[in-house]
Amino acid sequence: MKILLLGEYSNVHATLADGLRQLGHEVVVASNGDFWKNYPRDIDLQRDATRRCSGIRLLFKLICNLRRMRGFDIVQLINPMFVELKAERIAPLYKYLRRHNRCVLLGAFGMDHYWVDTCSAPTSPFKYSDFNIGKQQRHNIEAERERADWIGTAKERLNKHIAHDADAIVAGLYEYWRCYEPHFPQKTTYIPLPIKSNEERETRGGSQQSEKCLQPTVPSPLRVFIGIQRTRHAYKGTDVMEQVAEQLQQEYPTRFELVKAENVPFNEYQRLMEGCDILLDQLYSYSPSMNTLLAMQKGLVCIGGGEEATYDLLDEQSLRPVVNVEPTPESVRQALLHLITHPDEVQRLKDESIAFVNKYHNHILVAEQYAALYQQLLQ
Repeated sequence: MKILLLGEYSNVHATLADGLRQLGHEVVVASNGDFWKNYPRDIDLQRDATRRCSGIRLLFKLICNLRRMRGFDIVQLINPMFVELKAERIAPLYKYLRRHNRCVLLGAFGMDHYWVDTCSAPTSPFKYSDFNIGKQQRHNIEAERERADWIGTAKERLNKHIAHDADAIVAGLYEYWRCYEPHFPQKTTYIPLPIKSNEERETRGGSQQSEKCLQPTVPSPLRVFIGIQRTRHAYKGTDVMEQVAEQLQQEYPTRFELVKAENVPFNEYQRLMEGCDILLDQLYSYSPSMNTLLAMQKGLVCIGGGEEATYDLLDEQSLRPVVNVEPTPESVRQALLHLITHPDEVQRLKDESIAFVNKYHNHILVAEQYAALYQQLLQ
């Protein structure tokens, strides 16, 4: 098949492209590299905001590349806002893609109208999320900005049009699947996020070959890692997690070391994570995202989002690698305190983390699931 992956979030499309190519498919990735993360792509659609008329320049760049975006069997959009333009300008681009390619899929991988609207509704199916805790809406600056951006706007209209018009909708997390499936049950599919295997575990079937042998003995003190973006600190819950970790470090100075990565590029983030044992991440999430899964593959134990609904969607009966917490300081405190006072449990969870990623997120296995969905659509 000839496949165009358009847009990028957290290396999802670049990683999927690698898996699809290894299966023999012709794949082109067109994206902005996910802003400063600068993930690899074949067609660069980055908007240089430092230059005058950056939107016009990007529009010109798109026009120059339109002929490279036609004649595909599959076009997969990472999001309704798959390029850095206003929704009104993306709409005709979507129509062009629809007209000049066989099948178009909408990705549910991050922020969009259905996610914001579902989480903000009084009848939200989630106990907590980026936008609600119980029946109460969250009102931090970031949450309010996203509501204003996606509800009653051109972005909402574009999102709804593409969702109704596309041949399929593919979701990468339980949460996003849960937002789209009630509206589009016949064409919403959940496929796990793709993660490249470490070289020593690069096997076709994502084998769990001697993970225990690959993992070092749990050290003392434990190293606890947290990644912080100050502009999204309250929104993502790292403010709560950081405060709890700092308090516990004062109480147990010989039991663990706190490692922080604050507003750093992805490569530096990965370097700082190396050698750590525990990750604090995604306080308001139901399931692990790309950064969390990358950490789990390295053998880190995640304290964060691991609700039963995620395992149920996978039909996973035994592995429970994520230490799930409620979005409260006390819940985070109890989870972290348990691990730093029971380090013998850390190794078991490290092994489960690696096994879980290998079983469900190996990028070749994930690419096979995508290829099967694409073939089904083309038939």
